Amino acid sequence: MLRSQFEEELDKLHNQFYAMGTEVLAQINKTVRAFVSHDRDLAKEVIADDDVVNEYETKLEKKSLEIIALQQPVSNDLRTVITVLKASSDIERMGDHASSIAKATIRMKGEERLLVVEEKISEMGKAVKRMVEDALNAYINGDDKKAYEIAASDEIIDNYFKDIQNLAVEEIKKTPDAAFAGKEYFQVLMYLERIGDYARNICEWIVYLKTGKIIEL
Repeated sequence: MLRSQFEEELDKLHNQFYAMGTEVLAQINKTVRAFVSHDRDLAKEVIADDDVVNEYETKLEKKSLEIIALQQPVSNDLRTVITVLKASSDIERMGDHASSIAKATIRMKGEERLLVVEEKISEMGKAVKRMVEDALNAYINGDDKKAYEIAASDEIIDNYFKDIQNLAVEEIKKTPDAAFAGKEYFQVLMYLERIGDYARNICEWIVYLKTGKIIEL
């Protein structure tokens, strides 16, 4: 294969990964919106769309392994393929967590809810979505300096996680009938926090892609 053709293949790999990330970004947005607006139909859409993300990952994995087997890339080219392989796995897990939040939305039908807690979950969801979006943009721009900044913002997500947990405990004490909702809130918080962790992982893969160094941000 000519070098120009090979570079085209790598570009396609990058673009497919970005498309997968954009799909998951839309799912994160939809699933948080469904949860706080109690929209079960929207939640069902998110669950159904998880198959789309899984298909993306399967295609990316197949293409990456094909390139390794047939082209035997070295140095920067190999790093590109490895980055896509690893980062697409993190994106797929984000999609799984978005789907899990959607399932929580469906389970909560008819339950006593705590709107003050859900408002804060909505805020956290927006912060998580922003972090994922920024990580994807840093990836497509190959911006390792930005990746460091984005990874540091995971602390904001962690603070939301702790603060909203404490708020939920206090509100459940006032409204014991919301105990079931409280259990679901803790689950949803955990899923959002983990999505933030996976966004941080993407940042680590951006640094690897640019420098060849595997580091923990």
